[in-house]
Amino acid sequence: MNKIIKIILLLALAFSIGFGRVVANEKIIIGLLVPLTGKNSEIGQSIVKSVRLAVNKINNPLIEIAPKNTESNPETTLRVAKELSDLGVKIIIGPVFNESLIYLDELNEIIFLSLTNKNDNFSKNIINAGINATSQLNAIKKFLELNEIKKTIFLTPNVDFKNEIKKAISNSKINILENYIYDNDPTKLTKQIEKITRYKIRKQNLEDEIIRLEKSDQDNKEKLIEKLKKSDTLGNVNFD
Repeated sequence: MNKIIKIILLLALAFSIGFGRVVANEKIIIGLLVPLTGKNSEIGQSIVKSVRLAVNKINNPLIEIAPKNTESNPETTLRVAKELSDLGVKIIIGPVFNESLIYLDELNEIIFLSLTNKNDNFSKNIINAGINATSQLNAIKKFLELNEIKKTIFLTPNVDFKNEIKKAISNSKINILENYIYDNDPTKLTKQIEKITRYKIRKQNLEDEIIRLEKSDQDNKEKLIEKLKKSDTLGNVNFD
C-alpha cells in the first residue's frame, strides 16, 4: 500500500508542477478524497496514514495534503471535491470506490487520481491509479511463462467485479483449463471446493485402490501358503 501511494503521490506532484510555475516556498496542496466514516472508514484511515508516510519519505515541506471525507457517497464526494476546488486544488488523490466517480466529470478543471481498480470510466479528468485486473493478469501471465507452467485453473470470487476479471483473463490470452466462480459464503464454499477438486471421484478412487491392495496382499498370501504346502516346508508356520 505504502509503495503504491508513494507512486501515486509522486504522479500527483508531477501533475501539480505541470499545471504551472511553482513559486519558491509556495505550498503544493494535494487533495485526498477517502471515506473517513461509515463501513469503509478503516480503508480511508489506512490510506491517510499511507499518504502521510509517503509525504514524510519524500521529505518536501512544501507538500500539503488536504483530506476530505467522502462517506463513500457520490453526492458527498462531489461536494467535498468542490470544497477542494475552492481552495485552488488542481490534483486530487481519490476517491477510492468506482461508484463515487459518477459526478466528478462536472469538475473537469481538476485531475482525479482514483484509487479504484476498475477501468470502466471514460472521463478525461479521471485517471484510475489502482491495481486493476488487467495489470494483475499480466503479472500472472509473466510468472506462468517464466516457470513454464502449462496447466492453470483460476478461482474467481463471486463479486460485482467478476466480469472485469473474466474479461482480463480473456484479454491476457492465458491458456487456462477452467475459471471457477466461487462463493464467499463458507457454507457454500466447502461444497464448491469439493466439486472443483473432484473430491468424491478422488475419494472413491482411493477406496478402490485400498481394496485392490488388500485383495492383492491376500492373494499373494494364499499363493505363498499353497507354494509352501507343495514343497513340504510349511511345518507349523502361522500366517494369520
